[in-house]
Amino acid sequence: MTMVRTGARHGQDAGPAAEALRLVAVGKTYGSDGNAVTALDGVTLGLARGTFTAVMGPSGSGKSTLLRCAAGLERPDTGAVRVDGTELTGGTETELTRFRRGRVGFVFQEYNLLETLTVAQNTVLPLKLAGRRVDRRRVREVLGSVGLGDRLGHRPAQLSGGQRQRVAIARALVAEPRVIFADEPTGALDTRSARQVLGLLQGAVRSHGRTVVMVTHDPVAASYADSVVFLADGRLAGRMDAPTPEAVAERLAHLGDDTTAGV
Repeated sequence: MTMVRTGARHGQDAGPAAEALRLVAVGKTYGSDGNAVTALDGVTLGLARGTFTAVMGPSGSGKSTLLRCAAGLERPDTGAVRVDGTELTGGTETELTRFRRGRVGFVFQEYNLLETLTVAQNTVLPLKLAGRRVDRRRVREVLGSVGLGDRLGHRPAQLSGGQRQRVAIARALVAEPRVIFADEPTGALDTRSARQVLGLLQGAVRSHGRTVVMVTHDPVAASYADSVVFLADGRLAGRMDAPTPEAVAERLAHLGDDTTAGV
């Protein structure tokens, strides 16, 4: 099956979909026979465009697998995934790669910067790989917005961890993606740098209309989101709107007491 853009003609982009992300009965299992581990067990989830959602759960709950399947980095064994109205399930690797470069941004804990490239070169790399025109003015604007306007010629080794993560965020923003997936983006940062990074992700939603889906283990980080989706044993285990660190920590302490079929 080929990836199909809902409501658009073949090869055309009809604009942002009302729903940024939709997972329907998504399942993912690793291993086989007696060694099989179910990472996701029939997860159904929908997220509106222009929202900031944190995904939380204990180690092994399936949160990183959910993010990777939602972003098209892994294929689910069962179910369907739609990002910005496009069905990802069944597309070829070439189609998935092209889609990710055009409409999805990534921010990972380990930054994933190339040490031989400058800040500016790392930032425009996704555009270069996608064969898209590089707007130098736009690049300077984005890097200025994340506080790196005076670091364009620096290389990663010359930056702090917080600055490296801000490069990763600029790299995600400069391509103007519809959805940004962040996997533990503050996990390797000190408190001050973590707050700056979370504020930038928050700003991407509130000021630029992006949709952010962030996996985190930190209740404080989760409190920057509009809502938190909880996972336990590969299943959805509830949702919390307008989260606070205290409320999130309390919910995590009792996670698994009950699970829901969907959110």
